[in-house]
Amino acid sequence: MTTTHPTTRPTDARPRPPALGDFNADRRILVVSAMAVVAGCGGAFSAWALLRLIALVTNLVWFGRISVATADMGQAHRGVWMVLAPALGGLAIGLMARFGSEKIRGHGIPEAIEAILIGGSRMSPKVALLKPLSSAISIGTGGPFGAEGPIIMTGGAIGSLFAQMFQMTAAERKALLVAGAAAGMTAVFGTPIAAVLLAVELLLFEWKPRSFLPVIVACVVAAAWRPLLIGTGALFPFSGGPDINGGTLALCALVGIVAGLQSSLATNLLYGLEDFFERLPIHWMWWPVIGGLVVGAGGLIEPRALGVGYDVIRDLLGGGFDSGSATRMLLVKGAIWVVALASGTSGGVLAPLLILGGSLGFLEGQVLPGGGGFWALVGMAAMMGGTMRAPLTGALFAVELTGDSHALLPLLVATGAAYGLTVLVLKRSILTEKVARRGHHVSREYSVDPLQQAWVSEIMVSPVDTLAAAMPIDEAVAFFTADETPRHKSYPVLDPEGRVIGMASRGDVLRWMKAPGRDRQTLGDLVSKTPLISGAPDELVWRLVDRMVAEDVGRVPILDPQGHLVGLVSRKDLLRVRARLRGIEEERSAFLRPRPTSEVGA
Repeated sequence: MTTTHPTTRPTDARPRPPALGDFNADRRILVVSAMAVVAGCGGAFSAWALLRLIALVTNLVWFGRISVATADMGQAHRGVWMVLAPALGGLAIGLMARFGSEKIRGHGIPEAIEAILIGGSRMSPKVALLKPLSSAISIGTGGPFGAEGPIIMTGGAIGSLFAQMFQMTAAERKALLVAGAAAGMTAVFGTPIAAVLLAVELLLFEWKPRSFLPVIVACVVAAAWRPLLIGTGALFPFSGGPDINGGTLALCALVGIVAGLQSSLATNLLYGLEDFFERLPIHWMWWPVIGGLVVGAGGLIEPRALGVGYDVIRDLLGGGFDSGSATRMLLVKGAIWVVALASGTSGGVLAPLLILGGSLGFLEGQVLPGGGGFWALVGMAAMMGGTMRAPLTGALFAVELTGDSHALLPLLVATGAAYGLTVLVLKRSILTEKVARRGHHVSREYSVDPLQQAWVSEIMVSPVDTLAAAMPIDEAVAFFTADETPRHKSYPVLDPEGRVIGMASRGDVLRWMKAPGRDRQTLGDLVSKTPLISGAPDELVWRLVDRMVAEDVGRVPILDPQGHLVGLVSRKDLLRVRARLRGIEEERSAFLRPRPTSEVGA
């Protein structure tokens, strides 16, 4: 009933593996990249519109004038209105979230991540409209947030909505969503390279040409629009600092470690306060009102802690602060930011992170060589890189933001130190914790798929037990239903010439037992009616896995170029690839060891 000798099969019966390359890109990438031009324009214009909308609300609420000019919150009058205005803004956000879309709550990036990983990169028009409007109200009424998170969410929504107008895969929609998000960040800060890195480190969850190139296109388009819409040059010009030597780099690492501790504290406080709000016996719609009251109280102490605070960043870098002002800003901004964000209002985290890291860095600069402005810059980059788990983005963002390329190496040291500390101390970042709390696991570790590195010949089983096509059905049923259960769930079936004509499985037995006239049929009569899914020993495992998943088969015969049966791959054989990867990561060994002294003397 069984045989193990090699068999033959026509060579065109198995799929020929396509030519292999470094990337699996095709011409479709040109179409998506061309569409990214639209996403880039949408991100740039949405950034322009949101910045002016924030300025308009700020001027109306605090100064009673209709203007889109930048307002200085330090000039706002301290009084009852300073407490009431943020609370009323919080009420408006709560109403918009409850009766509009709950997705406007939060700072935008976790929502974008969730849409990418869980929602098929689809965003609704309602979010594209309500997110910038709610953020403008929140920030304009004193919310201590940045505009970048809402702009990332809005630009991403524009890219997603544009993609949804066409027949596109979820991966292509993701590319355009992230392209729009990165374009919005580019337009606000004038940091196209950092925006591309942000996309890679935070949003794409892959590094593939199909998504990387559209993001580059969108960022370049947004950078081209920026001089016409927002302005030219670095947003916060800065130059200076100490000479770069070993001592300076060691101090940068120390500042980075302190920023990592600061980041860990801020993250834990934020989600601890979120837990506190969750326990309140009132509907979440009212939480932003409570957060607004705390924001207003903080404004009475330090009015400049309210709003976006780009002027604060400029003064920290330019020396417009003293130790007392920096201390007040650090404490007040940090307190009202975590409370307001935990309350579920709408606003971004990037500008507050820069202010908090910059304030602490400025204070450290009072005892470190090089001046407060330089160490404020180092603290900003480290706080951003550690909190967002994006060290490359943090370093390049600070360079593009200030135009100070001289500081690149110190910034990289600081962001790397902050990043290293936070990944050891915190399981989740401030961006992914919210997604995890909604029941979705997010992994930020990327590596080469081991299935793309293993050949089928390395995991297949050989020799293979087979069944003859001439076996009567009754005999085949008896074979599979015998008290002594066969070793395998399915077997290749060979015709008289030794060719594989199909696979016979235990699941087929149920159908055969009920088949009319089965006593006149053979095994070959039935298995030959279904297409044969086969593999080749010289193809990569991932291609075989794709076919197995698509056809829902668990065991596949492997044929050589002459059509001979040379092996068989089952689902359990695929686990060998995972075992190999685990061995690479966990098994430690030394190959070069010093010889014992006695052996050397001999």
